[in-house]
Amino acid sequence: MRDNPIRRRLADGGNAYGIMATEFLTPGFCQIAAGCGAEFIIFDQEHGAIGIDLLKRQIAFACGVGIAPFVRVPGLAYHLIAPVLDAGAFGIMVPMIETTAQAQELASWCRYRPEGVRGLGFGAGHDDYDRGDVIEKMAAANARTLVIALIETATGIENADAILAVPGIDVGWLGHYDLTNTMGITAEFEHPQFRAAVDTLLEACTRHRKAPAILAGTADVACIWRRRGFRCLACGTDVSIFQSALGGFIRELRQDAE
Repeated sequence: MRDNPIRRRLADGGNAYGIMATEFLTPGFCQIAAGCGAEFIIFDQEHGAIGIDLLKRQIAFACGVGIAPFVRVPGLAYHLIAPVLDAGAFGIMVPMIETTAQAQELASWCRYRPEGVRGLGFGAGHDDYDRGDVIEKMAAANARTLVIALIETATGIENADAILAVPGIDVGWLGHYDLTNTMGITAEFEHPQFRAAVDTLLEACTRHRKAPAILAGTADVACIWRRRGFRCLACGTDVSIFQSALGGFIRELRQDAE
């Protein structure tokens, strides 16, 4: 079974950089991203129209070019997570994690016994359709799967310490837009209450040796988040990167013509 060096590196205190994708999922997308230095792609089923057939193809493309395929599923439900793992996802992100019980369910559904209760199914995308030893496959899958709790509400921040204390949760991902919205300060990222919430998440991640993560819209913002302690960063989305590059290109042309 293919290895996931991202999980091991984050557990050891290292960094990882990638991109979130919703729209431009051509056969060449993963190779382009890998060629740019991305180490992972988060395929977003929550805000993007990505069905299981398209997802299986993209996961195969990602594995073919050595980039780790992660998936944000639409919600906390076993039937949303299990098919994505069987398709070969190296990691699962679930939005709106707010309680210890939710974190425990998430961790449990992502791993086989004795670490969890994931249902057994082999000879599929996750094990490269191989007929090898199933006990070895289960252990390898448990070691490979990165479990990301997306903490993006005021309640989630209040319970961040308990959420990140759950065995099997690997990453505490800060959902900054939704968090500010639930706090009544939408997009006010310099607000003292938001900054305090960020500190709460970072402290909980440090205390429980979990990797803090976030989506950054620009390189400048990403560097700021990294200096604050975030170690796993999505460097924009496919849409935002395209808009920024094309928009900047055309603005320069128009300014030059004036």
